[in-house]
Amino acid sequence: MSSQPNAHAMKPATAAKKLGIYLEATPVEFQAGAVTREEFAELRTNPPQWLQTLRSDGPHPRPVVAERLGVSIAGLTRGGVTEALTTGQIEQLLAEQPDWLVRERANLVEVQGEEKRIREQRETRREQSNRKARTGKPFS
Repeated sequence: MSSQPNAHAMKPATAAKKLGIYLEATPVEFQAGAVTREEFAELRTNPPQWLQTLRSDGPHPRPVVAERLGVSIAGLTRGGVTEALTTGQIEQLLAEQPDWLVRERANLVEVQGEEKRIREQRETRREQSNRKARTGKPFS
C-alpha cells in the first residue's frame, strides 16, 4: 500500500467501503497507507486470505449487516445495533427474530412497496403525457 493518497489512490476508508469490509478489522498495513487503483483492482480480483475471512466471517460494516438482516441502516439504529456484527451474530439474530427485527423487516417491505407504487405512477403519467423519461442530464 502507498503511504500518501494522490489522484490515483484512495484512502483506506474509501477502499474498505468499496470492498464492503469493516476498516477497523483490516490489517494495520491496509489502514496505514493509500490504496492505488491497481492495488484495489488486485484486491477485488484476487483477494488475500484476510479479505476473504473478513467477507465471510466479519465483523461486517453496518450497510452489510443491514442487507443481511433485510432491514435499513436506520432500522439497525432503531433496533439498538450500533456496532459491527460478525456473521455468527447476524445468524443468531435471524434465528431469534427479535421484535425489532420483525418490525423493521416489515417496515422495509412496506417502504419498498410504496417506492415501487410511486415509480409505476410516475411511469404511467409519463406515458400518458408523451414525455421522455428523465435521464438526470440537463439536456439531451
